[in-house]
Amino acid sequence: MSNLPTLPVTFRPGRTRVVLLTAGVVILLVISAVAMLLEQLGPGERLSFILTGALIFWVLAQLARVRVVADDSGVTVVNIASRRRLDWAEIVQVNLRPGDPWVFLNLSDGTSLPALGIQPGIDKQQAIADARTLRTLAEARSVRDPEASTEQDQG
Repeated sequence: MSNLPTLPVTFRPGRTRVVLLTAGVVILLVISAVAMLLEQLGPGERLSFILTGALIFWVLAQLARVRVVADDSGVTVVNIASRRRLDWAEIVQVNLRPGDPWVFLNLSDGTSLPALGIQPGIDKQQAIADARTLRTLAEARSVRDPEASTEQDQG
């Protein structure tokens, strides 16, 4: 298990994040510049241009904030509009199948949780490596109830 990273560790789509934040800043600056350069616009119209640019930047920043944070006690999944804390034992399986847009965590309650912080979009090899690391961490840290599996075997 010496290949496991020191916890806490944060997984996030680095290149995608740079692209989104850079695009957001550029869009905000361009829209603001256009608002200031168009002489026929009144103050309210200029403000609405700038607020539109700020809104676009905010949306792209929300898309860029996705991450998966693993620590000693579990995993925090931050997606676009939600945040969920999981204990290690809740994670049954970490999946990143070919064609998946991001990692899916199969949970002990039978549901699946998308983890947008690991996505193969721009940097496929990094996403694969991150998914493998998270899978290894989950397997190493999940505490399975030995009595439950013994009861199932006998039942």
